Amino acid sequence: MSVPPIPAASGHTAGQDAARPLAALAALEPLMDKCVHCGFCLATCPSYLEVGQEMDSPRGRIYLMKAAIQERVALTPSAIAHFDTCLGCLACETACPSGVQYGPLIEQTRATVERMTTRPPGDRLFRRLLFSVLPYPARLRALAWTLAAATFVKRRPGLLALLPPRLRALTALAPDGPAAPDVAERTAARPPQRRRVGLVTGCVQRVFFGDVNAATVRVLAAEGCEVIAPAAQGCCGALALHAGEREAARGFARQLIAVFERHPVDVIAINAAGCGSTMKEYGELLHDDPAWAMRAQAFAAQVRDVTEVLAELPQAAPRHPLPMRVAYHDACHLAHGQGVRREPRDLLGAVPGLEVVAIGESDVCCGSAGIFNLVQPAMAASLGRRKAAHIAATDADIVVTSNPGCILQIRSAQTPPQARPIVHIIEVLDASIRGADAATFKVPTHPAAGR
Repeated sequence: MSVPPIPAASGHTAGQDAARPLAALAALEPLMDKCVHCGFCLATCPSYLEVGQEMDSPRGRIYLMKAAIQERVALTPSAIAHFDTCLGCLACETACPSGVQYGPLIEQTRATVERMTTRPPGDRLFRRLLFSVLPYPARLRALAWTLAAATFVKRRPGLLALLPPRLRALTALAPDGPAAPDVAERTAARPPQRRRVGLVTGCVQRVFFGDVNAATVRVLAAEGCEVIAPAAQGCCGALALHAGEREAARGFARQLIAVFERHPVDVIAINAAGCGSTMKEYGELLHDDPAWAMRAQAFAAQVRDVTEVLAELPQAAPRHPLPMRVAYHDACHLAHGQGVRREPRDLLGAVPGLEVVAIGESDVCCGSAGIFNLVQPAMAASLGRRKAAHIAATDADIVVTSNPGCILQIRSAQTPPQARPIVHIIEVLDASIRGADAATFKVPTHPAAGR
């Protein structure tokens, strides 16, 4: 992706910056000019579908960006609110016939907003709380004991309703169960070895979805991959980048690159869609850092979603039947951000007896979107219910996706008796390779399953 760089902040004072809030983004105006305001993005934009206002659509936000650069609009709290309602799902990029690169526009606009404006105290405190914990696996692990209290509260709607909206969302989305152990730093391949794969274990994924990481290691090893998962690795920076904390994201990126440079591998695999989308853009993120630009490009060139890694290898491990119907949910940053749609479906299609069923509005975000479901809980909850309703309209036995945020969001949005188990795609592949049966996923016996 070729994106004009944001120039470094000049000698403006704080007052001058407030008067010309997006002047530093003038270099991105050519990207804005590609938008012809055709409206193709509206049908797939989750915030526009929910709010129905032009300024809460991609083309409306682009118009607002350009108006602010040209000093026709001030960056007031009401203007910033329109940027805040964007989920950054990138469905608009998929729908756009003009090839507008909306992702860099919203990310770098948010970075400028966070640098040049001051949010209300409560909002600022909540965001600082999130970013002091979520990107740090050790801190998440230390706080895992609080999940027992969260589980107690969220299973009692009366108690949950008493909490403030953001704390209510945080509690409702909290994963069940204790923190998971890390996977081994090195796992040998089942002979013959075909690849040496580095595994990014993530933050929330590493602590609360350890079973997904363990399944990832088993599947890769079964397919002839030696797996290297350095214990020293930390956050990739995705959450920070998508929330406008660009400098923090750059710091996390440098640390992750440095860790994997000590462990030469053929490819770097990731099983969290939002993380993979960010890591593939490290070259752009660090393009203006002479010490890291080339290293970032080399790292990004190695990054693959785990489904891409597996799709590139001729199948070696036999698949056993799993007679069930699967609703596959496209994680936004895998489908729209990385353009990976065929590989997950091909991998599921190779499992005997398994049938993939379509979900309505498959291109519309479920409402997770990094920290969006925590900072914009009302809209996120509405989008979650919208996605859950489309899933309920299918005859699927389980829901499969490729991102931990989507798993938590859809799981919290479903209501009995329509609720289906929701799992990571790698867990389905692992079950098939190990010879487990559909009951592993609490799937009832259906005579027509796998038809």
